[in-house]
Amino acid sequence: MTDHLSNHHRNTLENLFNHERSGNIHWRELESLLVAVGTVEERHNDKLHITVGDEAITIAPPGHGDLDKQLIVDLRRLLKDAGLEPTA
Repeated sequence: MTDHLSNHHRNTLENLFNHERSGNIHWRELESLLVAVGTVEERHNDKLHITVGDEAITIAPPGHGDLDKQLIVDLRRLLKDAGLEPTA
């Protein structure tokens, strides 16, 4: 299901699911991946509504470059439930 992704997006997806490297992902990289696989809509309350396939989540985007642990967990779940996991 990740065949259509660029190498950059594939690497970001792999890093997100890799527990050792997931803390080194910057928001702009992940946002680019999310736009490539779904839709990202800015809401009036400064939150982002992200839809991937039939799955959706509303988040507050991080105010800094790196992602906190809970956001990583939530985004992993979103992508996994939508059928997007790195291939082995």
